[in-house]
Amino acid sequence: MIRPDRWLPGCCLLMLVWLVGCHRAEPPRFVFSQVPENLPSELQQAVQDELIKQTGTFLQPKLLLAEGETHQDLLRGQGVYQERCVQCHGVSGDGNGPFARYLYPRPRDYRKGIFKFASTPYGYRPLRDDLVRTVKQGVRGTSMPGFSLLPEADVQSVVDYVLTLGRRGELESQIIEMADSDSAVNTEEVKSDLIPAVLTRWSEAEVAEVFPVSPQPRLTTDSVERGKKAFLSKGCSKCHGDDGRGQTAENRGADAWGHQTRAADLTSGMLHGGNRPLDVYRRIFNGINGTPMPSFANALKNEPETVWDLVAYVLSLTDQRRHGNIPTPGAIKPYVPAK
Repeated sequence: MIRPDRWLPGCCLLMLVWLVGCHRAEPPRFVFSQVPENLPSELQQAVQDELIKQTGTFLQPKLLLAEGETHQDLLRGQGVYQERCVQCHGVSGDGNGPFARYLYPRPRDYRKGIFKFASTPYGYRPLRDDLVRTVKQGVRGTSMPGFSLLPEADVQSVVDYVLTLGRRGELESQIIEMADSDSAVNTEEVKSDLIPAVLTRWSEAEVAEVFPVSPQPRLTTDSVERGKKAFLSKGCSKCHGDDGRGQTAENRGADAWGHQTRAADLTSGMLHGGNRPLDVYRRIFNGINGTPMPSFANALKNEPETVWDLVAYVLSLTDQRRHGNIPTPGAIKPYVPAK
């Protein structure tokens, strides 16, 4: 005799398969940027066709490469990205993954080629090593975790995949601009002008790494005191506040991606760009790409020692809570809703 408790589960499973079917889910697809509405549909299609021709599809991605540049296995990088990054950064690298709307600050949109924490001057593309460092260390004080335990081959491959998405987005905006101004997509000009323009911005960054203009001195209590005076007199306190907590009326703005942003609370102990003296130096000297935080390279070009004094003061603010010096509570910052 067949027992019902043995055949009933199998029967239900067969019925479920029959009702739902055995069709595979459609693979993800890259999302195209919103092209100008005045472009006719055939020209919009031409933009998309040319972009696919030059940068591939989700199933067959292609990385725009400068002469002598190589890459790891892009499909391996895509696999790492889909497993660990897509939830926040989105399939196309637009920073619009399913979790993005709940996060502040918002996940990075790679398509502009702008990355905040770089070793290069303001406005430049980052070094490849900058992206590797961000993947491994994460961004402290945000939802971006560190992936230091990933195999090195996975790190290198996913960085190449991020570069693929970034350069794809940069080229897309260039092709859209061409289509809008010329009412046509000229394939030869894409190859001869637009692609080299994208790649040049990245190759220029490789020889633009910023090093301190003076050796790092010993950071002492005197350095901290001088740094505090500079902090209050050179414009830092306008956004960060006299106490470094960022509780000022001017501490509101928009970043390059159109999201509301605020200057950091330096007393939080969580500097997004890193807590090494060199990291803080570069944030002051270079500024932070895509944000209202400017470069002080010109303002302090005749005062190289002042940059290090500011580093000393910022690090002293960052260490306050660790030493038990809890700042007096200030006004609560207004909530910045995700767009």
